[in-house]
Amino acid sequence: MFLGTNLNFGVIILAKVIAVANQKGGVGKTTSAVNIAASLGFNKKKTLLIDVDPQGNATSGVGIDKRSCKFTTYDMLVSDTKAQEIIVETQFENLFIMPSGIDLAAAEIEIADMENRAYRMKQAIVSIKTDFDYIIIDCPPSLGLITTNALTAADTILVPIQCEYYALEGLSQLMNTVRRVKRQTNPHIDIEGVLLTMYDGRLNLTQQVVNEVKRFFPKKVFSTVIPRGVRLSEAPSFGMPVIYFDKSCKGTHAYLELAQEILRKERSYG
Repeated sequence: MFLGTNLNFGVIILAKVIAVANQKGGVGKTTSAVNIAASLGFNKKKTLLIDVDPQGNATSGVGIDKRSCKFTTYDMLVSDTKAQEIIVETQFENLFIMPSGIDLAAAEIEIADMENRAYRMKQAIVSIKTDFDYIIIDCPPSLGLITTNALTAADTILVPIQCEYYALEGLSQLMNTVRRVKRQTNPHIDIEGVLLTMYDGRLNLTQQVVNEVKRFFPKKVFSTVIPRGVRLSEAPSFGMPVIYFDKSCKGTHAYLELAQEILRKERSYG
């Protein structure tokens, strides 16, 4: 198990690795990855956010200038650059990041013929898993080799789904990818939970989507839902997780509650 008892008793405590993934764009994937990581850090958990989306929005979303980074997750995947050299400390409590850059777009081609190509990320982060409580991976909106690397490295996958008409579109492909990874490279991966985003309880469609998602993922849907909110949309442009941008908004309360839900799950398994 990734969480153990005190190191004084000789048990090594490893970070829990959660991949945030959905190949469908516009579902709040990066927003959720950034704000879950920040909320766990706010709850005194040392947290690393790994940005493996070539767009690099998680990197800029925590106030890091991609142009100033000596190394990025591209270097982690295509070379022998050590993970410790890539990690950057953010200005936010207990929150660190492995930044992304535009070069990452070429990584899938460059690692395609490498030996153990699906294990590049897993091998790279082994040495840092004792340094953190949680590692959150922001996956690209695709089901290619980078996402396969993330799922191979992860303990669980968290799936954001927007409360809109085509919510479940494409999810069968995502679940097929998870099953393939479970069969071929990571037999222990499990579903952390399904997160409903862009929630508006006033709309009949929202409840229809909620019911449909719960049928598709029985007992895997988080109790916490993420509401639509202007402040959630504005925060990334200021390079801040929403809990530091506006402590009183609904988005802040939702992500802090989600962090508590994730933490409670760990305690129940402990």
